[in-house]
Amino acid sequence: MSKVYINNHPLVQHKISILRDKNTGTNEFRSLVGEIAMLMGYEALNDLPTEKVEVETPLETCMTEVISGRKMAIVPILRAGLGMVDGILNLVPASKVGHIGLYRDEETHTPVEYYCKLPNPIEERIIVVTDPMLATGGSAIDAISQIKKHGGKKIKFMCIIAAPEGLKALEEAHPDVQIYVGHLDRQLNSDAYICPGLGDAGDRIFGTK
Repeated sequence: MSKVYINNHPLVQHKISILRDKNTGTNEFRSLVGEIAMLMGYEALNDLPTEKVEVETPLETCMTEVISGRKMAIVPILRAGLGMVDGILNLVPASKVGHIGLYRDEETHTPVEYYCKLPNPIEERIIVVTDPMLATGGSAIDAISQIKKHGGKKIKFMCIIAAPEGLKALEEAHPDVQIYVGHLDRQLNSDAYICPGLGDAGDRIFGTK
């Protein structure tokens, strides 16, 4: 079974509340998405492998831990997932960054892929897939399927807002993937938007409509 982590940290919830406000401007919205990703990343990456190295302090030499191998990849689902990348890079600057391009067909609400570029060797990396919104789950399911086709094995998915429908679909499609959610919202509406949600994350991050 997949492991789902719903974040209940007061700082994360506070920042999500500001994201929801329709009066929050592009610059603040973009900054908050990065801050939330970094806070969530702190939890999501608590199982990174480490190894001991020798370090000379001002007082003596000691053995201490560093991240082992630095083989991590961040794969945002374009375009909104890009907003979460810098927050995670602040935690693990040596990470490689791939990209998966998907857009949602406005009539069928299903994802259409147009781009996939992943760092090599992808099969050796811990992979964090980012997308602020998990609505129907279609984009996340398709993106993770593409990563697996290219050899990816250790995959985590991180979103800020999720709908129960999308979370259930993602769990069923990829039970081996760890899922990190900032807040689980009420439901999808008839247009497959999350309610209460925060609108279109991509438009609000990049200032487009």
